Amino acid sequence: MAHEFSPTRYDSMPYCKCGKWGLKLPAISLGAWETFGGYRGEETARECMFRAFDLGITHFDLANNYGRPPGNAESVVGRIVKEMPRDELIISTKAGYHMWTGPYGEWGSRKYILASLDQSLKRLGLDYVDIFYHHRPDPDTPLEESLGAVETAVRSGKALYGGVSNYSGALTREACNLVERKNWAPITIHQPRYHMLLRNIEPDLLPVASELGVGVIVFSPLASGLLTSKYLHGIPPDSRAATDFLSGNRLRDDLLESGALVNKLRALNTLAERRGQSLAQMALAWVLRRPEITSALIGASRIEQIEDNVAALSNLAFSAEELAEIDRVLSA
Repeated sequence: MAHEFSPTRYDSMPYCKCGKWGLKLPAISLGAWETFGGYRGEETARECMFRAFDLGITHFDLANNYGRPPGNAESVVGRIVKEMPRDELIISTKAGYHMWTGPYGEWGSRKYILASLDQSLKRLGLDYVDIFYHHRPDPDTPLEESLGAVETAVRSGKALYGGVSNYSGALTREACNLVERKNWAPITIHQPRYHMLLRNIEPDLLPVASELGVGVIVFSPLASGLLTSKYLHGIPPDSRAATDFLSGNRLRDDLLESGALVNKLRALNTLAERRGQSLAQMALAWVLRRPEITSALIGASRIEQIEDNVAALSNLAFSAEELAEIDRVLSA
């Protein structure tokens, strides 16, 4: 029996254009990364995707190497998508990081990018993805080759939109100028890492994206869970930060060694409580305050996390005093 999704799923979720382009994404998107097909099983993934869709989340983000083993996230999501209305969904994937052995299994050659997309489509069981990203710049391959492969993907109908991830502002400008000069598929969207504790895209990428009309969907807006209530008293023994998942992570090491980050998190949590929000909700609202940001990409292992994150959308406004206080806490 087919699952019945909520008839009110589009009533509350804001949808924002990717820069100047017609593609709209929900303010909150859901990513797979290590969750779906990784340290959570397929039934959890199904529950999370179904609940997310009922809340208006139409965009589900993957990459070729997500899951355990790499690629498993696409296989899991592909089976679930067959139970959902495909034309109402935005499915994205990427190629750039290590996926298979040998010289053609990562980075940005035409051979790797197009072979990877074919593999992704097979795992997903789809004829096309909506967004296909070059996942990271390749210092040893001309930009023309990597973006030419994305152009081929779009022109062939295997992807509807092209994007890049982890590019600097300067390289994003170069990429946009290149595809315009070549009359190739445009760079519709950029996916960088951005959160309260990592703000390097503010002076670098965001002005370029705004000027050129490129959408921005940020990953890790909650800093891999650090910007939630779970670390206010240190590292819980059952958390991901206590396992090898974040082993060697600089933020995790700060928590363990100095406690300075915990003090910042507690101060931010106090401000969030004054706003009537959880720390995670305030962190998402803070990311979405920027007009350049199209969507914030969350991960989830429980439907309650998705519900809590989506509730952030009920209070996105910040006073000048609140933003100044956040800046003071972060710079302390």
